[in-house]
Amino acid sequence: MSESESYALNQRSWDERAPLHAASPDYGLDRFRSDPDYLSDVVAFDLPRLGSVEGLRVLHLQCHIGTDTVSLARLGASRVTGLDFSPASLAVARDLAADLGLPIDFVQANAYQAAEVLGHGVFDLVYTGIGALCWLPSIKRWAQVVSDLMAPGGRLFLREGHPVLWSLDYQVTDRLVIAHPYFETVDPIVDDEDETYVRTDSRLQHTVTHSWNHALAEVISALQGAGLEFTSLAEHTSVPWSAIPELMEEIGHGEFALRERPERLPMSYTLQARKP
Repeated sequence: MSESESYALNQRSWDERAPLHAASPDYGLDRFRSDPDYLSDVVAFDLPRLGSVEGLRVLHLQCHIGTDTVSLARLGASRVTGLDFSPASLAVARDLAADLGLPIDFVQANAYQAAEVLGHGVFDLVYTGIGALCWLPSIKRWAQVVSDLMAPGGRLFLREGHPVLWSLDYQVTDRLVIAHPYFETVDPIVDDEDETYVRTDSRLQHTVTHSWNHALAEVISALQGAGLEFTSLAEHTSVPWSAIPELMEEIGHGEFALRERPERLPMSYTLQARKP
């Protein structure tokens, strides 16, 4: 299957997920509307490392339904743009921003098209959140796009599921088993699941998705190869969803970790880089 066919297949899946995610309490859209100071759990977790975004031109790549995007706007960014390939997801994001009175520009495009669509050297901060990179087949192409988007002195902030976590077999629920590639591969990882990761009774009709894993060294090397200076890396024992419910427990603030000996498994990581 070609890359474009993989994108089309994944887009259908995310278009179907968008209204389910919007209706789920896990994304907290009602909380955003009722509490003007509310931030997504993901951005709240990021704050100690993210620092101030006051006055910055911020781009949120692969923004989905925009909860992290509006959170960045609430932190005082001067201009916020969200980009995603799913029109259904962006429809939810636009409605949420409008309800909150936030002038966020939401743009539909593939992440690889971002610099072409939004311009080069435009953003002070490029932000990418959990569960984004795995939908992209080439980390080197992504890194070049990120570099192209950033203004001199600009910063990349990435928090992502750890490639070790992505490599696990989630169907094995009594132990941790590596089943999928840790390193980037040409062929995608093919999943066929009728469930999404939020609380919902609905089952997906578009069940097949294509994804790719990217090793930590591959991500760092790709950013350096695109002319960015790698500045920090932190690995975390938690992630903001219950990847293996039988083995994990909620530890607060929307984060989940292994119930027993959580130090065995890196669940997510935070990486930062800057453009000279």
